[in-house]
Amino acid sequence: MLKAARWIILCLLLAALVGLSFGIGAIVERNRSGDSTPSAKTEGDTPDFNTLYEIYGLLKSQYVDPDLLDAQTLYEAAVNGMLKSLSDTGTFYVDPTTYNTSIMPSGTFEGIGATVAEQNGKIMIVAPINGTPADKAGIRSGDVILTVNGESTAGWSVEKAVTKIRGPKGTEVSLTIEHSDGTTEDLTLTRDEIEVESVSRKPPTGAFEDAAGNEVKDLAYVHIREFSALTASQLQPVLEEIAGGGYKGLILDARDNPGGLLDATVEVADMFLDSGTILLQVDRDGDEQVFSAKSGGEATEIPLVVLVNRFSASGSEVLSAALKDNGRATLIGEKTFGKGTVNVPHRLSDDRGALFVTVARWLTPDRVLIDGVGIHPDIEVTLSDEDIDLRRDAQLLRAIDYLRGGQ
Repeated sequence: MLKAARWIILCLLLAALVGLSFGIGAIVERNRSGDSTPSAKTEGDTPDFNTLYEIYGLLKSQYVDPDLLDAQTLYEAAVNGMLKSLSDTGTFYVDPTTYNTSIMPSGTFEGIGATVAEQNGKIMIVAPINGTPADKAGIRSGDVILTVNGESTAGWSVEKAVTKIRGPKGTEVSLTIEHSDGTTEDLTLTRDEIEVESVSRKPPTGAFEDAAGNEVKDLAYVHIREFSALTASQLQPVLEEIAGGGYKGLILDARDNPGGLLDATVEVADMFLDSGTILLQVDRDGDEQVFSAKSGGEATEIPLVVLVNRFSASGSEVLSAALKDNGRATLIGEKTFGKGTVNVPHRLSDDRGALFVTVARWLTPDRVLIDGVGIHPDIEVTLSDEDIDLRRDAQLLRAIDYLRGGQ
Protein backbone atom coordinates (compact mmCIF):
# COMPACT_ATOMS: atom_id res chain seq x y z
CA MET A 1 0.00 0.00 0.00
CA LEU A 2 1.02 3.61 0.37
CA LYS A 3 3.25 2.53 3.26
CA ALA A 4 5.68 1.32 0.65
CA ALA A 5 6.35 4.92 -0.40
CA ARG A 6 7.00 6.19 3.13
CA TRP A 7 10.50 7.42 2.49
CA ILE A 8 10.13 8.35 -1.17
CA ILE A 9 10.17 12.13 -1.74
CA LEU A 10 7.80 13.29 -4.43
CA CYS A 11 8.16 16.52 -6.28
CA LEU A 12 4.83 18.09 -6.82
CA LEU A 13 1.38 18.31 -5.29
CA LEU A 14 0.22 17.58 -8.82
CA ALA A 15 2.24 17.84 -11.98
CA ALA A 16 -0.55 19.26 -14.04
CA LEU A 17 -3.10 21.98 -13.65
CA VAL A 18 -5.94 20.47 -11.70
CA GLY A 19 -9.17 21.77 -10.37
CA LEU A 20 -12.25 20.89 -8.44
CA SER A 21 -14.19 18.25 -10.29
CA PHE A 22 -17.90 18.92 -10.20
CA GLY A 23 -20.61 17.19 -12.25
CA ILE A 24 -24.43 17.04 -12.91
CA GLY A 25 -26.79 14.28 -11.71
CA ALA A 26 -28.05 11.79 -14.25
CA ILE A 27 -31.66 12.19 -15.35
CA VAL A 28 -33.37 8.80 -15.65
CA GLU A 29 -35.94 8.20 -18.37
CA ARG A 30 -39.47 7.19 -17.28
CA ASN A 31 -40.14 3.54 -18.14
CA ARG A 32 -43.25 2.10 -19.71
CA SER A 33 -44.57 0.59 -16.47
CA GLY A 34 -45.48 4.02 -15.15
CA ASP A 35 -42.40 4.54 -12.97
CA SER A 36 -42.51 8.01 -11.44
CA THR A 37 -38.81 8.63 -12.09
CA PRO A 38 -38.50 12.08 -13.72
CA SER A 39 -37.44 12.17 -17.34
CA ALA A 40 -35.79 14.81 -19.48
CA LYS A 41 -37.61 15.83 -22.64
CA THR A 42 -35.15 16.15 -25.46
CA GLU A 43 -35.03 18.08 -28.68
CA GLY A 44 -32.63 16.18 -30.86
CA ASP A 45 -29.69 15.37 -28.61
CA THR A 46 -30.28 18.27 -26.21
CA PRO A 47 -32.12 17.51 -22.95
CA ASP A 48 -34.61 19.94 -21.46
CA PHE A 49 -32.83 21.24 -18.38
CA ASN A 50 -35.98 23.03 -17.23
CA THR A 51 -36.65 19.88 -15.18
CA LEU A 52 -33.67 20.76 -13.02
CA TYR A 53 -34.98 24.28 -12.44
CA GLU A 54 -38.39 22.85 -11.53
CA ILE A 55 -36.85 20.42 -9.03
CA TYR A 56 -34.81 23.20 -7.46
CA GLY A 57 -37.92 25.36 -7.14
CA LEU A 58 -39.89 22.58 -5.45
CA LEU A 59 -37.09 21.89 -3.01
CA LYS A 60 -36.73 25.56 -2.18
CA SER A 61 -40.44 26.02 -1.53
CA GLN A 62 -41.39 22.71 0.10
CA TYR A 63 -38.39 20.77 1.47
CA VAL A 64 -38.83 19.99 5.17
CA ASP A 65 -35.34 21.16 6.19
CA PRO A 66 -34.69 24.38 4.29
CA ASP A 67 -31.44 25.05 6.18
CA LEU A 68 -29.86 22.19 4.24
CA LEU A 69 -30.63 23.80 0.91
CA ASP A 70 -27.54 25.68 -0.21
CA ALA A 71 -27.78 26.91 -3.78
CA GLN A 72 -24.06 26.53 -4.51
CA THR A 73 -23.95 23.02 -3.05
CA LEU A 74 -26.93 21.95 -5.14
CA TYR A 75 -25.37 23.50 -8.22
CA GLU A 76 -22.08 21.69 -7.65
CA ALA A 77 -23.92 18.39 -7.09
CA ALA A 78 -25.77 18.85 -10.38
CA VAL A 79 -22.58 19.50 -12.33
CA ASN A 80 -20.88 16.66 -10.47
CA GLY A 81 -23.44 14.10 -11.58
CA MET A 82 -23.12 14.98 -15.25
CA LEU A 83 -19.36 14.62 -15.29
CA LYS A 84 -19.26 11.55 -13.05
CA SER A 85 -21.54 9.74 -15.49
CA LEU A 86 -18.60 9.77 -17.92
CA SER A 87 -16.37 7.76 -15.54
CA ASP A 88 -13.46 9.90 -16.69
CA THR A 89 -11.38 11.72 -14.08
CA GLY A 90 -9.70 13.75 -16.82
CA THR A 91 -12.92 15.61 -17.57
CA PHE A 92 -13.65 18.03 -14.72
CA TYR A 93 -14.83 21.51 -13.85
CA VAL A 94 -12.56 24.18 -12.37
CA ASP A 95 -14.07 27.12 -10.51
CA PRO A 96 -13.04 30.66 -11.59
CA THR A 97 -10.71 31.35 -8.65
CA THR A 98 -8.80 28.11 -9.08
CA TYR A 99 -8.55 28.45 -12.84
CA ASN A 100 -7.27 32.03 -12.66
CA THR A 101 -4.60 31.25 -10.06
CA SER A 102 -3.44 27.77 -11.05
CA ILE A 103 -0.25 27.15 -13.02
CA MET A 104 1.12 24.39 -15.16
CA PRO A 105 4.21 22.50 -13.99
CA SER A 106 6.96 25.13 -13.82
CA GLY A 107 9.21 24.12 -10.98
CA THR A 108 7.27 25.87 -8.20
CA PHE A 109 3.77 25.88 -6.73
CA GLU A 110 2.05 27.20 -3.64
CA GLY A 111 0.64 24.76 -1.12
CA ILE A 112 1.69 22.48 1.75
CA GLY A 113 4.17 20.34 -0.18
CA ALA A 114 2.60 16.90 -0.30
CA THR A 115 1.25 14.64 -3.01
CA VAL A 116 -2.12 12.98 -2.50
CA ALA A 117 -3.89 10.01 -4.06
CA GLU A 118 -7.36 8.48 -3.77
CA GLN A 119 -7.32 4.97 -2.35
CA ASN A 120 -10.50 3.04 -1.52
CA GLY A 121 -12.52 6.24 -1.19
CA LYS A 122 -9.95 7.94 1.05
CA ILE A 123 -7.58 10.83 0.35
CA MET A 124 -4.13 9.61 1.31
CA ILE A 125 -0.68 11.14 1.42
CA VAL A 126 1.71 9.64 -1.11
CA ALA A 127 4.73 11.58 0.18
CA PRO A 128 5.64 14.96 1.63
CA ILE A 129 8.48 16.98 0.12
CA ASN A 130 11.43 17.49 2.43
CA GLY A 131 11.43 20.80 4.27
CA THR A 132 7.89 21.80 3.30
CA PRO A 133 5.02 22.69 5.68
CA ALA A 134 3.63 19.16 5.34
CA ASP A 135 6.98 17.58 6.20
CA LYS A 136 7.60 19.92 9.14
CA ALA A 137 4.12 19.21 10.53
CA GLY A 138 4.89 15.49 10.71
CA ILE A 139 2.68 14.37 7.80
CA ARG A 140 3.99 11.10 6.38
CA SER A 141 3.32 8.67 3.54
CA GLY A 142 0.23 6.58 4.22
CA ASP A 143 -1.53 9.21 6.35
CA VAL A 144 -5.21 9.78 5.54
CA ILE A 145 -6.67 13.28 5.26
CA LEU A 146 -10.06 13.08 6.99
CA THR A 147 -11.09 16.74 6.75
CA VAL A 148 -9.95 19.94 5.08
CA ASN A 149 -11.04 23.14 6.83
CA GLY A 150 -13.65 21.11 8.70
CA GLU A 151 -15.13 19.54 5.55
CA SER A 152 -15.10 15.75 5.30
CA THR A 153 -13.05 14.35 2.43
CA ALA A 154 -15.21 11.23 2.13
CA GLY A 155 -15.89 10.59 -1.54
CA TRP A 156 -13.60 13.36 -2.76
CA SER A 157 -11.63 13.03 -5.97
CA VAL A 158 -7.92 13.81 -6.02
CA GLU A 159 -8.70 16.95 -8.02
CA LYS A 160 -11.09 18.24 -5.37
CA ALA A 161 -8.63 17.49 -2.56
CA VAL A 162 -5.80 19.28 -4.33
CA THR A 163 -7.97 22.30 -5.01
CA LYS A 164 -9.08 22.56 -1.39
CA ILE A 165 -5.57 22.09 0.04
CA ARG A 166 -3.63 24.34 -2.32
CA GLY A 167 -3.66 28.09 -1.89
CA PRO A 168 -1.59 31.29 -1.86
CA LYS A 169 1.60 31.49 0.16
CA GLY A 170 0.99 32.73 3.71
CA THR A 171 -2.60 31.49 3.97
CA GLU A 172 -3.63 28.70 6.33
CA VAL A 173 -5.36 25.37 5.81
CA SER A 174 -6.63 23.12 8.61
CA LEU A 175 -6.39 19.34 8.22
CA THR A 176 -7.49 16.38 10.29
CA ILE A 177 -4.97 13.61 9.72
CA GLU A 178 -5.27 9.93 10.52
CA HIS A 179 -1.78 8.50 10.89
CA SER A 180 -0.75 5.00 9.92
CA ASP A 181 -0.96 3.87 13.55
CA GLY A 182 -4.65 4.85 13.71
CA THR A 183 -4.21 8.04 15.76
CA THR A 184 -5.76 11.30 14.55
CA GLU A 185 -4.35 14.80 14.72
CA ASP A 186 -5.69 18.27 13.92
CA LEU A 187 -3.13 20.42 12.12
CA THR A 188 -3.13 24.00 10.86
CA LEU A 189 -0.50 24.55 8.18
CA THR A 190 0.66 27.80 6.61
CA ARG A 191 1.01 27.40 2.88
CA ASP A 192 4.30 28.29 1.25
CA GLU A 193 5.94 28.44 -2.15
CA ILE A 194 7.30 24.98 -2.87
CA GLU A 195 10.34 24.79 -5.09
CA VAL A 196 10.65 21.57 -7.00
CA GLU A 197 13.85 20.17 -8.44
CA SER A 198 12.71 18.21 -11.47
CA VAL A 199 15.96 16.28 -11.98
CA SER A 200 18.10 14.91 -9.17
CA ARG A 201 21.24 12.72 -8.97
CA LYS A 202 20.35 11.49 -5.47
CA PRO A 203 18.07 8.51 -4.71
CA PRO A 204 15.12 9.04 -2.33
CA THR A 205 17.11 7.44 0.50
CA GLY A 206 19.97 9.88 -0.08
CA ALA A 207 22.87 7.44 -0.50
CA PHE A 208 23.53 5.56 -3.74
CA GLU A 209 24.76 2.28 -2.25
CA ASP A 210 24.59 -1.39 -3.17
CA ALA A 211 23.34 -4.24 -0.97
CA ALA A 212 26.71 -4.43 0.77
CA GLY A 213 26.54 -0.77 1.75
CA ASN A 214 29.25 0.29 -0.68
CA GLU A 215 28.94 3.50 -2.64
CA VAL A 216 28.00 2.76 -6.25
CA LYS A 217 30.56 4.34 -8.56
CA ASP A 218 30.27 2.20 -11.70
CA LEU A 219 26.61 3.13 -12.38
CA ALA A 220 24.84 6.47 -12.74
CA TYR A 221 21.51 7.42 -11.19
CA VAL A 222 18.96 10.08 -12.19
CA HIS A 223 15.59 10.77 -10.58
CA ILE A 224 12.95 12.64 -12.61
CA ARG A 225 10.29 13.87 -10.20
CA GLU A 226 8.01 15.52 -12.79
CA PHE A 227 7.96 16.74 -16.38
CA SER A 228 7.97 20.53 -16.21
CA ALA A 229 9.11 23.26 -18.56
CA LEU A 230 12.56 22.95 -16.95
CA THR A 231 13.03 19.17 -17.06
CA ALA A 232 14.73 18.80 -20.44
CA SER A 233 17.14 21.69 -19.85
CA GLN A 234 18.01 20.30 -16.40
CA LEU A 235 18.46 16.76 -17.69
CA GLN A 236 20.57 17.48 -20.79
CA PRO A 237 23.85 18.47 -19.03
CA VAL A 238 23.42 15.61 -16.56
CA LEU A 239 23.17 13.06 -19.38
CA GLU A 240 26.12 14.61 -21.20
CA GLU A 241 28.22 14.25 -18.05
CA ILE A 242 27.07 10.65 -17.61
CA ALA A 243 27.76 9.79 -21.27
CA GLY A 244 31.37 10.91 -20.84
CA GLY A 245 31.82 9.45 -17.37
CA GLY A 246 32.61 5.84 -18.25
CA TYR A 247 29.59 4.43 -16.40
CA LYS A 248 28.50 0.84 -17.07
CA GLY A 249 24.81 1.70 -16.88
CA LEU A 250 22.19 4.24 -15.87
CA ILE A 251 19.24 3.91 -13.48
CA LEU A 252 16.44 6.31 -14.43
CA ASP A 253 14.01 6.65 -11.52
CA ALA A 254 10.43 7.54 -12.52
CA ARG A 255 8.77 6.34 -9.31
CA ASP A 256 6.09 8.61 -7.85
CA ASN A 257 6.39 10.83 -10.93
CA PRO A 258 2.83 12.09 -11.58
CA GLY A 259 3.56 13.29 -15.12
CA GLY A 260 3.32 16.85 -16.33
CA LEU A 261 3.87 18.42 -19.72
CA LEU A 262 3.67 16.16 -22.78
CA ASP A 263 6.24 18.18 -24.74
CA ALA A 264 8.73 17.80 -21.90
CA THR A 265 8.03 14.07 -21.70
CA VAL A 266 8.65 13.60 -25.43
CA GLU A 267 11.85 15.66 -25.22
CA VAL A 268 13.15 13.48 -22.41
CA ALA A 269 12.28 10.24 -24.19
CA ASP A 270 14.05 11.51 -27.31
CA MET A 271 17.28 11.90 -25.31
CA PHE A 272 17.45 8.11 -24.91
CA LEU A 273 16.31 7.09 -28.42
CA ASP A 274 17.90 7.41 -31.86
CA SER A 275 14.73 6.37 -33.70
CA GLY A 276 11.33 4.79 -33.22
CA THR A 277 7.90 5.80 -32.00
CA ILE A 278 7.59 7.50 -28.62
CA LEU A 279 3.82 7.78 -28.41
CA LEU A 280 0.57 7.45 -30.34
CA GLN A 281 -2.26 9.88 -29.62
CA VAL A 282 -5.75 8.87 -30.81
CA ASP A 283 -8.72 11.25 -30.88
CA ARG A 284 -12.49 10.61 -30.85
CA ASP A 285 -12.58 10.02 -34.62
CA GLY A 286 -9.77 7.48 -34.50
CA ASP A 287 -7.26 9.85 -36.09
CA GLU A 288 -3.71 9.28 -34.87
CA GLN A 289 -0.85 11.62 -34.14
CA VAL A 290 2.52 9.92 -33.97
CA PHE A 291 5.38 11.30 -31.86
CA SER A 292 8.69 9.94 -33.17
CA ALA A 293 12.24 10.08 -31.89
CA LYS A 294 14.97 11.94 -33.75
CA SER A 295 18.54 10.78 -34.07
CA GLY A 296 21.28 12.22 -31.91
CA GLY A 297 20.02 11.70 -28.37
CA GLU A 298 22.31 12.39 -25.42
CA ALA A 299 22.15 8.87 -23.92
CA THR A 300 21.27 6.39 -26.64
CA GLU A 301 23.94 3.75 -25.93
CA ILE A 302 24.36 3.37 -22.17
CA PRO A 303 22.57 0.32 -20.66
CA LEU A 304 19.40 1.59 -19.02
CA VAL A 305 16.97 0.55 -16.27
CA VAL A 306 13.82 2.54 -15.51
CA LEU A 307 12.31 2.28 -12.03
CA VAL A 308 8.50 2.55 -11.83
CA ASN A 309 5.83 2.05 -9.19
CA ARG A 310 2.05 2.35 -8.88
CA PHE A 311 2.30 6.11 -8.50
CA SER A 312 4.20 6.55 -11.77
CA ALA A 313 1.54 8.21 -13.90
CA SER A 314 0.83 10.00 -17.15
CA GLY A 315 4.11 11.35 -18.58
CA SER A 316 6.21 8.88 -16.61
CA GLU A 317 4.15 6.06 -18.15
CA VAL A 318 4.67 7.51 -21.62
CA LEU A 319 8.42 7.63 -21.06
CA SER A 320 8.58 4.14 -19.56
CA ALA A 321 6.53 2.57 -22.35
CA ALA A 322 8.54 4.34 -25.07
CA LEU A 323 11.84 3.05 -23.69
CA LYS A 324 10.46 -0.43 -23.02
CA ASP A 325 8.69 -0.95 -26.36
CA ASN A 326 11.71 0.27 -28.32
CA GLY A 327 13.93 -2.20 -26.49
CA ARG A 328 15.91 0.64 -24.99
CA ALA A 329 15.36 -0.05 -21.27
CA THR A 330 14.37 -2.69 -18.76
CA LEU A 331 11.57 -1.67 -16.39
CA ILE A 332 11.87 -2.70 -12.74
CA GLY A 333 9.30 -2.13 -9.99
CA GLU A 334 5.50 -2.23 -9.97
CA LYS A 335 2.70 -1.77 -12.51
CA THR A 336 2.16 1.93 -13.09
CA PHE A 337 -0.92 4.02 -12.30
CA GLY A 338 -2.73 3.99 -15.66
CA LYS A 339 -3.37 7.65 -16.59
CA GLY A 340 -3.06 8.33 -20.29
CA THR A 341 -5.41 10.98 -21.67
CA VAL A 342 -5.17 14.44 -23.23
CA ASN A 343 -7.23 17.00 -21.32
CA VAL A 344 -7.95 20.38 -22.91
CA PRO A 345 -9.27 23.34 -20.85
CA HIS A 346 -12.21 25.35 -22.20
CA ARG A 347 -12.74 28.65 -20.43
CA LEU A 348 -16.44 29.19 -19.79
CA SER A 349 -18.19 32.45 -20.65
CA ASP A 350 -18.69 35.28 -18.14
CA ASP A 351 -15.63 34.09 -16.15
CA ARG A 352 -17.46 31.05 -14.77
CA GLY A 353 -14.37 28.87 -14.61
CA ALA A 354 -13.27 26.21 -17.03
CA LEU A 355 -14.15 22.72 -18.14
CA PHE A 356 -11.32 20.32 -18.83
CA VAL A 357 -12.36 17.81 -21.49
CA THR A 358 -10.64 14.57 -22.43
CA VAL A 359 -10.13 14.80 -26.18
CA ALA A 360 -7.70 11.96 -26.90
CA ARG A 361 -6.02 8.89 -25.43
CA TRP A 362 -2.42 7.74 -25.49
CA LEU A 363 -1.17 4.41 -26.81
CA THR A 364 2.27 2.94 -26.31
CA PRO A 365 4.47 2.31 -29.36
CA ASP A 366 3.15 -1.28 -29.25
CA ARG A 367 -0.38 0.18 -29.44
CA VAL A 368 -1.37 -0.66 -25.87
CA LEU A 369 -3.80 1.69 -24.15
CA ILE A 370 -2.23 3.38 -21.13
CA ASP A 371 -5.33 4.83 -19.45
CA GLY A 372 -6.88 2.44 -16.95
CA VAL A 373 -4.29 -0.21 -17.82
CA GLY A 374 -0.85 1.01 -16.80
CA ILE A 375 2.57 -0.26 -17.81
CA HIS A 376 3.82 -3.61 -16.52
CA PRO A 377 7.49 -3.82 -15.51
CA ASP A 378 9.81 -6.41 -17.00
CA ILE A 379 10.98 -7.34 -13.50
CA GLU A 380 8.41 -6.93 -10.73
CA VAL A 381 9.75 -5.84 -7.33
CA THR A 382 7.41 -4.69 -4.56
CA LEU A 383 8.73 -3.05 -1.41
CA SER A 384 7.94 -5.09 1.69
CA ASP A 385 7.24 -3.84 5.21
CA GLU A 386 10.70 -5.03 6.15
CA ASP A 387 12.18 -2.96 3.32
CA ILE A 388 10.39 0.08 4.67
CA ASP A 389 11.43 -0.51 8.27
CA LEU A 390 15.06 -0.96 7.23
CA ARG A 391 14.95 1.94 4.75
CA ARG A 392 16.05 -0.56 2.12
CA ASP A 393 15.22 0.30 -1.48
CA ALA A 394 14.76 -3.20 -2.89
CA GLN A 395 13.81 -1.85 -6.32
CA LEU A 396 16.96 0.24 -6.59
CA LEU A 397 19.08 -2.66 -5.32
CA ARG A 398 17.56 -4.95 -7.95
CA ALA A 399 18.39 -2.40 -10.66
CA ILE A 400 22.01 -2.20 -9.47
CA ASP A 401 22.29 -5.99 -9.50
CA TYR A 402 20.70 -6.22 -12.97
CA LEU A 403 23.03 -3.68 -14.56
CA ARG A 404 26.02 -5.44 -12.99
CA GLY A 405 25.05 -8.64 -14.75
CA GLY A 406 22.59 -10.22 -12.35
CA GLN A 407 19.40 -11.84 -13.62
